Amino acid sequence: MSAPRFLPVGVFVLAFAIRLLVLIQFSHSPHFVPDGDDMKFYSDWALRIMHGQWTDHKAFYGLPGYAFCLAAIYKVSGGLDPFAAGLLQALMDAGVATLLYLIARTVFAPTAEEKDDRLAAARPLVIGCGAALGWMCFAPAQAFSMILMPTIWAVLAYYLCVWWAVKTQRSSWCRPWFGLGVFAGVIAMLVATILFAVPLLLTAIFLSVERGAPLRARLPKIAAAVLALVGGLYLGAAPAWLHNYFVAREPVMLSAHSGINFWVGNNPTANGYPKMPPGIRSSQEGMLRDSITVAEKEMGRPLTRAEVSRFWSAKANAYIRENRPAWLRLMAVKFGNFWNAFQYDDVGAMKRLSDDGVLPPGLRFGLIAALGLAGMFPAIWLFPRARWIAAAVVLHMGALLPVFVTERYRLAAVPGLMVLAAFGLWQLWANLVRGRWIGAGAYLAITAGAATFVSIPRTEPGLWSLDFYNAGIRCLASGNLALAERHFATAYAYVPDNTEVRFALGNLWLEKSNRILDPKARAIARARAKDFYKRTLELNPRHASTLSNLGVLALEEERWELAEKFFASSSEAEPDDAKTFYLLARARFEAGKTDAAKSALGQALEMRPHQKEFLELRDKLAKPPGAAVPPPAEPTAP
Repeated sequence: MSAPRFLPVGVFVLAFAIRLLVLIQFSHSPHFVPDGDDMKFYSDWALRIMHGQWTDHKAFYGLPGYAFCLAAIYKVSGGLDPFAAGLLQALMDAGVATLLYLIARTVFAPTAEEKDDRLAAARPLVIGCGAALGWMCFAPAQAFSMILMPTIWAVLAYYLCVWWAVKTQRSSWCRPWFGLGVFAGVIAMLVATILFAVPLLLTAIFLSVERGAPLRARLPKIAAAVLALVGGLYLGAAPAWLHNYFVAREPVMLSAHSGINFWVGNNPTANGYPKMPPGIRSSQEGMLRDSITVAEKEMGRPLTRAEVSRFWSAKANAYIRENRPAWLRLMAVKFGNFWNAFQYDDVGAMKRLSDDGVLPPGLRFGLIAALGLAGMFPAIWLFPRARWIAAAVVLHMGALLPVFVTERYRLAAVPGLMVLAAFGLWQLWANLVRGRWIGAGAYLAITAGAATFVSIPRTEPGLWSLDFYNAGIRCLASGNLALAERHFATAYAYVPDNTEVRFALGNLWLEKSNRILDPKARAIARARAKDFYKRTLELNPRHASTLSNLGVLALEEERWELAEKFFASSSEAEPDDAKTFYLLARARFEAGKTDAAKSALGQALEMRPHQKEFLELRDKLAKPPGAAVPPPAEPTAP
């Protein structure tokens, strides 16, 4: 059975149409414009780039590629435009579905012995279409192709490399390796796990360059192909390392945040998911800022970002060396986490879209993992090219084990598992049709074992609180306080000793107090906010945001000395926050400490020399004592 030539186009169009419908539905959601976590981190970075702030003259602290791509999209669109970015990502997602069809058609093509077997002739078509349809219905793919994150970019790039490895039988020393190297280097600036496709390409080089010639004659050209691939990688990633080496003058290849990620994944409290160690906030921006301030406090001096990365890497390596048995158990936990049906969505995208009615019902990872594992072993035994797919899955797992596992990180393994799962189901059906009961029974037994393995329950309460905490943050940001309170209450019931949950409840009650007109009820709400803030400080006395919020409350109550104390502690914990220094200056100004206020304001102005309210306070401080002055302006968003 020959497949119609238009079928790949049909797969692409159908996949794009499905994603477009979800995107249109998402565009009506209150969460369509990024309002927190990684999405806002990337979007804000892109907006700064669009407005001309290309660099802060330090090594990148976060992979820059996606932010620059978003900035280009925003520039063309005329401003913040999540729909344009989502549309491009929907096209990429449709490209993944099409690649699955093309890979399956190549891997499972009938052999010479099967030329007259009609069942075998239908195999690549059925498996390819089944894998593509499975991807279209995969719920995490639907979510992560819509939001402002580079996940789907990495998935498409990874399987382009897999497809090239699968279909390349003979090649020269240059084509296509230099071009693939440049491509992988560019994508590495968005998501560094693409580098784990390099072993596939190196293997493809060894097997395909001047294939058929004697090995001795091939070796020089194989070496040249490897050099072409590696040279292309460095050329593709050149914007990142050239910036880091020559603008920031720091020896960093891509981004200096790898050290903190390594520590998060390898420390005494690590659980195989991105559980933040004590003193590190869970948000993307908070984690990056805390990683710098904590490292500088421990070292007792300012650090470059490369030094910060080395600091955290050294701590992680020391933990591994000194706790080898515990670390090996942790690696086993990460291995289990990778395959487990539990959905650890650290950015809360799936629950948020489900709550908004955007995300339609779909397949989840547990089912695909069980079926993919069951199909992997017969596939690599019967079809040698299927080993490329299995290798791609295993290599991607290897990319995550040094750090941690999340739903979005393991998404790049799903397309390969989808192809293997479709093959396993095909093989079961073929065995049943042909009466091969032993083969069918063996497949069902393997599937049952795989299903049991991926279904091992995750019982840590903090894992189950994550979705509710993230949902509460979103509801608080959008002003739905009643729903936010329900979500936070659930999260608090799971983990009453969690710093960020306590802080979020403090913010909730503070926001509720701002909406209450009755003075007595307002005072009660503020007292509850203070109580949760104080409970937060019991767990983390250096929680900068909590200290700052308590300082603001003290300012409003005209308790100037107390406000100064809180702002001073907050500025010590987070010395790069200009707003905190401004508020510290305000507290000292109100307490009559003019010289101390000028000192704090000077630090704020160093970081934001053109901030309006900073300049207004500077003018007030410059007036002679006793001169009448209006009250200082409230701080505005930067």
